[in-house]
Amino acid sequence: MRKLQSQGVHHITIVGADRQTSIDFWEGVLGMPFVFEQPNLDNAAESHLYFDPGDGRLITIFTNEDRTPDPARTPTDPGCVHHLAFSLSHATFHQAVERLDERGIRHSGVKDRGFMDSIYFTDPLGLLIELASYRFEPPAGSTHADVLLEAHRIRIAREDHHIDQVHLADAIEALVTRSRGSLSEDRAPKDPYA
Repeated sequence: MRKLQSQGVHHITIVGADRQTSIDFWEGVLGMPFVFEQPNLDNAAESHLYFDPGDGRLITIFTNEDRTPDPARTPTDPGCVHHLAFSLSHATFHQAVERLDERGIRHSGVKDRGFMDSIYFTDPLGLLIELASYRFEPPAGSTHADVLLEAHRIRIAREDHHIDQVHLADAIEALVTRSRGSLSEDRAPKDPYA
């Protein structure tokens, strides 16, 4: 038996309400360019809108002009989507509260997640949206997932509750040490000022 190996998220499709609500939210609030539209090939009553979330992959929305937005929180039963998280640069993240406030969008405020910061709010259809900003940049040749896996191992070995910045820093150092050679025989920390 063999796996069907994933190589990333291809796209996420959401059932939307009317077309303009989708455009106003995904492009007008979250800044995702509206790049493509065609009929929903499985339902002639719906249109299929495509938005670029920033990495060239796609968020797509099925719309129907007979549906109206319902801001009630979407279900969080087993099998349902709890929330979608979108990455923001550190600079944009620090403007997010102000930019949500100027639109009158209720939000959680900044939440400390140890390895990242998050802000939560709902879209016009009640779907929980997270704006997330990592507190670190992975070293060249590594991904955020590589750093988090290494930080997790360090956290478990130290019996710490959750990943925090010290685990991230130590994980980055470990990844750099393993991935880059050195002429030094001893790469342990030194104090040249002693």
